[in-house]
Amino acid sequence: MTISGNFLLIVIVRMNPTLHSPMYFFLTNLSIIDICFSSSIAPVILRNTLAKDRSISLLGCATQMYFSLALGYTECLILAVMAYDRFAAICRPLHYNTIMNKTVCFYMAAVPWSAGFINSLVQVTLTFQLPFCTCHINHYFCEVPAFIRMSCGDTFLNELSLFIAAGIIGMCSFLLTLTSYLHIISKILKIISSQGRQKSFSTCASHLTAVTLYYGTSLFIYLRPQKHTNVSNTTDKVLPILYMTVTPMLNPFLYSIRNKDVNNTLINQLKRKKCH
Repeated sequence: MTISGNFLLIVIVRMNPTLHSPMYFFLTNLSIIDICFSSSIAPVILRNTLAKDRSISLLGCATQMYFSLALGYTECLILAVMAYDRFAAICRPLHYNTIMNKTVCFYMAAVPWSAGFINSLVQVTLTFQLPFCTCHINHYFCEVPAFIRMSCGDTFLNELSLFIAAGIIGMCSFLLTLTSYLHIISKILKIISSQGRQKSFSTCASHLTAVTLYYGTSLFIYLRPQKHTNVSNTTDKVLPILYMTVTPMLNPFLYSIRNKDVNNTLINQLKRKKCH
């Protein structure tokens, strides 16, 4: 469902020139992230469910950790960029084309990708320098917090770097997203038409639901002490599943499949194929 929904959105945006706008450009980036993000985790979980041998090579574990962490941080930033784009479109409509020109859009997409992958490289490098008491990972996949808890050495530097990264990237992204939506809601309240208000609130509510689910679960995992925590292992295992598999599956439906332009493009293409 994740791959189908996100891939369908990418195809629809590419097929319809009227959808070649900043909003759909960022949505395409989000879809690519979601496909890669869940694909770095879900296949391994499915394999481990069926296979008796649940071992993973050190290189395979490091690769999984690197890409899942990089794509997770990139999604945090992209969600914030998308919220700012909606703020500019709704609250600054007359200046929107100037604010969100092609060059700005390119850099607003490039910076999250670069920051996510650079930060991930730092975190993974620090993690694999730790001495480990066991080679058994009490988790569904290779994740930094799980490895910190496995370590029998001093993890202060690792926890500090993880906390700083999550604080700067995660919290700042969440606050920017929240601030943008507060301005958007304030603008919506000034709409005279009750039908227009209801439609706008419905859209904002669905977006905020997805954003809160993603930020809330991921920040809870990363913005707390990892070595000595009272949170149960079950919680540590369930919450990552929400932001690594559930949110990527919901995003294309919440952000775009309900959109009239996307639906019309899909219906028109299906009608054309039926006529041929």
